[in-house]
Amino acid sequence: MLLSLIIFHTSEYILVIAIHGASNVTPSSLLISKHYAFAMLAAVLEYLTEIILFPELKQHVWISNFGLVMIVVGEIIRKTSIITAGRSFTHLIKINHEESHTLVTHGVYRLMRHPSYCGFLIWSVGTQVMLCNPVSTAVFAVVVWRFFAQRIPYEE
Repeated sequence: MLLSLIIFHTSEYILVIAIHGASNVTPSSLLISKHYAFAMLAAVLEYLTEIILFPELKQHVWISNFGLVMIVVGEIIRKTSIITAGRSFTHLIKINHEESHTLVTHGVYRLMRHPSYCGFLIWSVGTQVMLCNPVSTAVFAVVVWRFFAQRIPYEE
């Protein structure tokens, strides 16, 4: 999981710098908030608790491999959407319309309205599936879904 976190956040940061320039990127562009760090800590604690109390839960290699596939697929969808959107992609919700911001309807955006959100949802849930964390898998799925369900109408 640690490697997937490093790859996800580092590649996201590098992409945003490449698109918007280093002067327009802050440490918050790493997308690591207190809530996010708490969620990841809770996931690690679940993993450690279950590996001690219920080690058989962590012995399903096919589930871990499926989680790894989810991580890779989520990462590909998310990064493809960032590259496709280019300068129209930002981590911040724009309240005022900017002339340089256009609605992207080609590439992966032709298939879905919010591919970066879809990619993040698949990736984040995949991290928990890979760890065979049943509680965190359910919690991550619900919390991330609700976050985007609230963010999308505001964004639109």
